[in-house]
Amino acid sequence: MSDRPRRVLLKLSGEAFADPAVGYGIDPATVQRVADEIAKAQGEGVQVAIVVGGGNIFRGVSQAAKGMDAATADYMGMLATVINALALRDALEKEGVTTRVQSAITMQELAEPYIRLRAIRHLEKGRVVIFAAGTGSPFFTTDTTAALRAIEMNADVLLKASKVDGIYDKDPATHAQAKKLDELSYMEFISGELQVMDTTAVTMCKEHQVPIHVFDMTEAGNIVRAVRGDRLGTVVH
Repeated sequence: MSDRPRRVLLKLSGEAFADPAVGYGIDPATVQRVADEIAKAQGEGVQVAIVVGGGNIFRGVSQAAKGMDAATADYMGMLATVINALALRDALEKEGVTTRVQSAITMQELAEPYIRLRAIRHLEKGRVVIFAAGTGSPFFTTDTTAALRAIEMNADVLLKASKVDGIYDKDPATHAQAKKLDELSYMEFISGELQVMDTTAVTMCKEHQVPIHVFDMTEAGNIVRAVRGDRLGTVVH
């Protein structure tokens, strides 16, 4: 991944926005740092679309969701992603970046409805587009949403910003001998049952030949480097 991509889909986990002191909620300083990096990357001429997760908000209400109907709990998670999307839009606008939020669930006072061609037009005009509310249907993860939107936007790469510096052959938290992989094929990822991203998302990327780049977003500057196309973390292709 040395060539600079024209258009990227950046997947941000909800946990990335969380207040480090408690592990959930929104930490304004973290959101502003992420926005600053996205602004720098977008200022270099790369078109940036974003899918946000909702784990930081939903974790705070997850006790309430225990025993709940699974579809209802998923809809609550989708609403959590809208909260994150609005927070990120606010931070990006403060950086001078024109930003649009498109929601897969209609809420016209807060966001545009998701319309594929309109989203592409925003990107072509130099705006950042944040996709909220997942796919709009329960039982699909935000990773799957990211893969779907990357394909729909004709993105050159799906950038998965995480808290780990790539993909390992075993869980590095429980295996001291875990080995980091610089690159692997879609089939190696799927057959290895690696937990970094759900299999549906990887399968979709495989079918449409969208490379996946997993990197550590907690290190300052990494979002800019990943958007530029620098080699860091792990590439699945």
